[in-house]
Amino acid sequence: MKKMILLTVAVILLATTAFAVEIGGVNLPDTLKAGDSTLVLNGAGLRKKLWIKVYAGGLYLTHKTNNQNQIINADEAMAVRMHFIHDGIAAKKLISAWNEGFEAATGDNVAPIQMKIDQFNATFKVEVHEGDFYDIVYVPSEGVTVSFNGKKIDTISGLAFKKALFGIWLCDDPADSGLKEGMLNQ
Repeated sequence: MKKMILLTVAVILLATTAFAVEIGGVNLPDTLKAGDSTLVLNGAGLRKKLWIKVYAGGLYLTHKTNNQNQIINADEAMAVRMHFIHDGIAAKKLISAWNEGFEAATGDNVAPIQMKIDQFNATFKVEVHEGDFYDIVYVPSEGVTVSFNGKKIDTISGLAFKKALFGIWLCDDPADSGLKEGMLNQ
């Protein structure tokens, strides 16, 4: 009887963790919630700066696809989890990286969404440490919600902002092409 209980527990544990993805020593969940939607992990990769692994990033969608333009332009729930591997990244470095990304994603035309970018950048106030994570979650009727370690910080409205934000990871000139390929599961 005891062996049967242990076997049952082992099967349950395997079933609940089999779909999580391990990348860079970090386990990303197989699903995330976005409003009323349950999103599935589309793909994952590592954000690297030079040779340093900065974070493991997972792209979550309502249905899997590797079509970057469809994802960027879709007005449907989606999310990115950024689980930090590197320890001690200052908020100003994150903001600088976001600004570079917005410029690349918009073809240097950030003016129409500059106020939204400023609101977004204001959510990055603390130094991040190994194990910290940001969830960037878009829900069409609400906007992009930024959460840090599971705690909501702010929501930035607007589809144009969402397109630019997800373009940072998925546009033709992404912040990290290896991360983009991983997120698109290519």
